[in-house]
Amino acid sequence: MGLVLVGFSVFQSKQAEKQRSQLQQQEFVQEVPSSPSQAESVQEEVNSNEHIYKDAFLDERKSAEGQILKISNELIELEVNTKGAQLWSARLKNYTYYGGDDLYVFKAGANHYDVSVYAGELLKTSDFEFEVAELKDSLIVLRLPFEQGGYIEQSYALSGGSYLVNSELAFVNMNNIPRQVSSIDVDFNTVIPRMEKGYKNESQYSKLNYYFSDDKKPVEMGKGRKDSKRIGSSLEWFSFQQQFFSMIVRAPKQFSDGSLNVNFMGEDDPGHNLMACEAKMRVALDNGGNSRIPMEIYLGPNHYSTLKSFDHKYEKIIPLGGWLVGWFTKYFIIPMFNFLNKFIANYGIIILIMTLIIKIVVLPLTYKSYASSAKMSALKPYIEEINKKYPKQDDALKKQQATMDLYKRAGVNTLGGCLPTLLTFPILWAMFRFFPASIELRQQRFLWAEDLSAYDSIVDFGFRIPLLGDHLSLFALLMAVVMFAYSKLTMSQQPNSDDPSAKSMQFMSVWMMPIMMFFICNNLSSGLSYYYLISQLISMVEIFIIRKWCVKPEAVIAKVEASKGKPLPKSKWQKTLEEAQKMQEQQLKQQQRRR
Repeated sequence: MGLVLVGFSVFQSKQAEKQRSQLQQQEFVQEVPSSPSQAESVQEEVNSNEHIYKDAFLDERKSAEGQILKISNELIELEVNTKGAQLWSARLKNYTYYGGDDLYVFKAGANHYDVSVYAGELLKTSDFEFEVAELKDSLIVLRLPFEQGGYIEQSYALSGGSYLVNSELAFVNMNNIPRQVSSIDVDFNTVIPRMEKGYKNESQYSKLNYYFSDDKKPVEMGKGRKDSKRIGSSLEWFSFQQQFFSMIVRAPKQFSDGSLNVNFMGEDDPGHNLMACEAKMRVALDNGGNSRIPMEIYLGPNHYSTLKSFDHKYEKIIPLGGWLVGWFTKYFIIPMFNFLNKFIANYGIIILIMTLIIKIVVLPLTYKSYASSAKMSALKPYIEEINKKYPKQDDALKKQQATMDLYKRAGVNTLGGCLPTLLTFPILWAMFRFFPASIELRQQRFLWAEDLSAYDSIVDFGFRIPLLGDHLSLFALLMAVVMFAYSKLTMSQQPNSDDPSAKSMQFMSVWMMPIMMFFICNNLSSGLSYYYLISQLISMVEIFIIRKWCVKPEAVIAKVEASKGKPLPKSKWQKTLEEAQKMQEQQLKQQQRRR
């Protein structure tokens, strides 16, 4: 009851804090213009006594048609539209979509970049064609000239062997244009296409992120569903994240505030698109008519080492689990995976070797668990005798005490069967998080699986079955069968019991868990199902070896027989059970007297 009261108090305080935060955010939204139209009305009010800005150069540029130009390096090819000086498409040279077509982070015309400038009237850079000031293989500089001699400049530069685009927006010799404003609006609207085999898995691992400087990790939003947020404080970067590829936009001088939106298309979207992302950011001007606003745009794979090399917490967008699971994944799983990949090209073999190494590392823990179960299996005749001796429910405490005495005489640790297994759960969860998010497994073939990062399919139904999907995964099916066999093997070592709760647990372990895991893994990474499959096969071999050569049933029985008639030291738990038994006996006697 005390824990419930404390928990409820904490929950209430968090709810109150959340309501205060929402109220402050609403007040902020009311105070700060949230769209160009609102900002324009504010600016018009400031400049109510001034004439609307007119420029003959701009009028000419507004009617001009844009042209598509290209820049590239070894990894990426960018198309740039001179109309609006915006990135038009981004193709990654070393990757392909599922099916083999060229992979675009965003396709031609699917990225819209716009800068809103207030000069008495609203000027949007997307309305004007920019002049080409400089064009090289990996550099393009575009300018929008004004009649009074100044210009807006937008440049994009690629470095060798990098997915990073260095972008800079500059206002040069603009005098009083933009006038009486301390910031401008920079808008990004990007449609991310589908790139992978399974829509469910791809959308589940796709999201939008944003990061505040000095935070431990970015904030996530979306995750396969529509979401929007108003950001009322400075942030360093945001990302439009597909399962394996991302567009990350960072402002070294910070975005002062903004709003973010993400909306997922359906699986049957005619354009084969995954999600529409929008970021409306506000950027401060540092020097009026001579301001330079640098930005960094990452257009590439969600590869842990690559993202970490930028030292801006980009790697935190990869879902590796909480602090414990994430720590294990970062400092054990990923380094081991990368090391094996230096010598082995087949990723199915790499997963097999990784599983063997993990099993060897946790063997001391699993040995205690399996040895404890083997000893209990050898004691089944004694347990059955105890059950016959104390068949009534009123004798439950006597039965439990007799069982504990038996275990103590046989040298069985009652926690030896479950605690070591619980300690291995973080490893299982780490692998569950690692495989679907590992770009190394993407489009890697093994046996009948054509892509270890997606589900394998031996039967395509042509229609969707609830919970199951539209296909049948052989790795998931084999994993469920082996899980059933493993559960039957472990349950066979347990003593027979008439306890309904014990029978219910056996039913859950032997039948329900394999069925549930099959439905879950049928749509997940085939590499994950393959890992669980071989992990349980190895566990069955370990159990066989331990039962065959390590734990001798006759030795366990001999130890029990040798200790008969000898007093056993009583633990605190046994003393507690004896006291509870005495109290129960006294209550029974009192009830009999009353009758």
